[in-house]
Amino acid sequence: MSSPSSPPRKPRADASRNRDRILEVARNLFTQRGSQVQLPEVARAAGVGIGTVYRHFPTQADLIEAAAAQRFAEIEEYARTRCLDPAESGRAVLTYLTHVGETLAADSGLSAAIESARHSRGSEPRGMAMDRLAEILATLIESDKAAATVRPDLTVADVYLIVGALSATIRSESGDWRRLLTLLYDGLAT
Repeated sequence: MSSPSSPPRKPRADASRNRDRILEVARNLFTQRGSQVQLPEVARAAGVGIGTVYRHFPTQADLIEAAAAQRFAEIEEYARTRCLDPAESGRAVLTYLTHVGETLAADSGLSAAIESARHSRGSEPRGMAMDRLAEILATLIESDKAAATVRPDLTVADVYLIVGALSATIRSESGDWRRLLTLLYDGLAT
């Protein structure tokens, strides 16, 4: 038995593999069918028992939140490795927003599931992945400000507003998100 001051135990390798497999399968299913996916079908598709799914993700909202956190982490990694590349100097925010649009368009079902879970919980995305994403986004904005390619009052909240507009456009299929991004980004230019 561990004491309150001892570090948490590292999960067993098989438990980590199961969690990763469940999350991978769930993301694919959410991409295909949005929030209509239920935990028992995730278990079947992942080849694990329903108890294993519930042990890792007690509710569908927990599973969706984990999928969202994973997607935020992937976007953060892209921002760090691609948007801060010197070749993107002065275009870091545009490169970031284009990648986010492509990601949202590629898995709009997952976006719909995330949106549904957010509304049912009455909360915004949160967690370490979201915090790290905000940090790198602030760095991208400062980089573009230093290159004088974006307006000096641009904030992380402004970029999130643009992401929200892209997400809504993609989810509702109400127009060309790339055209919307061009129009919005032109408004950010100095």
